[in-house]
Amino acid sequence: MHYVSKQQEMKKSRRIRFIALAAILITAGISISFLATQETRDFRIAKNLDIFFSLYRELNTFYVDELNPDKLVKTGIDNMLKSLDPYTVYYPESESDEIAFMTTGKYGGIGSLIRGGGEYVVISLVYKGFPADLAGVRAGDLIKKVDGFALKGADTETVSQKLKGNPGTTVMLTIERNGKEMEIPVKREKIEIPSVPYYGMIDNETGYIRFTNFTQNCAEDVRNALIKLKNEKATKIILDLRSNPGGLLTEAVNVVNLFVGPGNEIVSTKGKVKQFDESFKTSKAAVDQNIPLAVIINRGSASASEIVAGAIQDLDRGVVVGQRSYGKGLVQITRPLSYNSQLKVTTAKYYIPSGRCIQALDFSNPNEDGSVGIIPDSLISEFRTRNGRVVRDGGGISPDVEALPSPLSQIAAELYQRNYFFDFATKYFWSHPAPESPMKFTISEEIYDDFRNYLVECEFNYSTITELSLNELISNAKREKYYELHKDLFTELQNELRHTLDNDLVTFRDEITELLADEIIGRYFYEEGSIQFSLGTDVQVKKAVEILKSADEYKSILQGRAGSILISHEDNVIMPGLRYDHDKGDEKNV
Repeated sequence: MHYVSKQQEMKKSRRIRFIALAAILITAGISISFLATQETRDFRIAKNLDIFFSLYRELNTFYVDELNPDKLVKTGIDNMLKSLDPYTVYYPESESDEIAFMTTGKYGGIGSLIRGGGEYVVISLVYKGFPADLAGVRAGDLIKKVDGFALKGADTETVSQKLKGNPGTTVMLTIERNGKEMEIPVKREKIEIPSVPYYGMIDNETGYIRFTNFTQNCAEDVRNALIKLKNEKATKIILDLRSNPGGLLTEAVNVVNLFVGPGNEIVSTKGKVKQFDESFKTSKAAVDQNIPLAVIINRGSASASEIVAGAIQDLDRGVVVGQRSYGKGLVQITRPLSYNSQLKVTTAKYYIPSGRCIQALDFSNPNEDGSVGIIPDSLISEFRTRNGRVVRDGGGISPDVEALPSPLSQIAAELYQRNYFFDFATKYFWSHPAPESPMKFTISEEIYDDFRNYLVECEFNYSTITELSLNELISNAKREKYYELHKDLFTELQNELRHTLDNDLVTFRDEITELLADEIIGRYFYEEGSIQFSLGTDVQVKKAVEILKSADEYKSILQGRAGSILISHEDNVIMPGLRYDHDKGDEKNV
């Protein structure tokens, strides 16, 4: 038997009380510290809001000119949010349609795309079968007035607001076409931009689906396209996600579910508010779990596009082809604010099946100058696919097979960016009948000569990067007094490197012809025809077809026996058929 003295018991009792008291004090200290910290934070918030209110009151009272309160406050909010990330955005009531369009792909309007850049905003694309198309509006039309309101010098935002409106209402467009003004009434409708603008058979066994946005029910559009292609005897599928900016996360899960059975985790989200953390799994039977699949991505593939491509890669369900994706691993939700305004706010990061997050830019740690850097290599980690292949986080989805299109020549890029292809196509459309089909159209010698003459009439001129670099070199040489010592050499270089329009039109005819044909075909056969035409020369599509046709190569990639295959070493190129022209400025759907 073990005995304990009374003194020992008292000592033990005091020790227990001391420990308990210490624990209480520590807990209280933590709580007090937390409360003090929270109180300090709340005070700072209240203080700064009071300062903002006081500042605005003083401005409103004493500023020399009358202030626009809506514009001024929105400017302040916008600049505040710019210090966070580009995806956290404030939408006043007047821009509520933007939120609706982002989530549903629907809005009240005429069904076209407009673009600024000149004296008047221009119709850059008309969606087939929508009000603008049915009313006779065409790409290239200048918008002079809307309901009598003159729009000279107006930006796309202003014109967009004028053209959008309640379905069923009529808007009167005054447009200029071929130098003549005309009025065209257009009845607005509820516009839903198709998420699958084209699908079809590339050959007798390969189906192709062009998928452009993740809006409500878009997975159903992809599903229907997939089923129809299988009914057309497709035994291989290409899912083209190039330049798809993303959208609804749940739709990304549903798209993956078309190729993967139920019970697979596709993506999880983790943020500051833990109760919002979620895991998203497939819940339905797949349309086809075994059909060979190639997913094509590029630098414009972002967000939900990256979830689809990344999940397909992590689950070893298909081969990813193309270029490294954008690297947007952030999740946004919309929150209602006062007076029907809304806030789209970043709430979490998403993680795909291997456990990786593919966010490329570190917005939480900006540089001293305010710029944002990429995730450093030291913080990039390795993860494993289901088959054990190594994949990495820290900046987009890297394709299994890298296939990069050739870059454009300087002349082709200049013609494209300065709308010479677009303007010539407008001229051609109104003076030539429609071709029999997109695939039967070619740029003949006659058409190419007309284009050459058109450029001469427009006094088209440009300087190559080489010429600009040489001019800078000569300028520096003159400043440093080396020019006179080597004048003959500089003159010889200028003569040798000087380009001519005629020579460049011959040297780079193939790529100029391709871009010109793409623009012309789009006028007659809309976006669908343009995409169909581009497939014949698309390097990335051809590579995807090649991989799918080789069962051994396809399996070796998925089993980790084949490394990344490089097709070209160039990046940041313009691809016909993918409508990169929306990157040229301020295009808007109306």
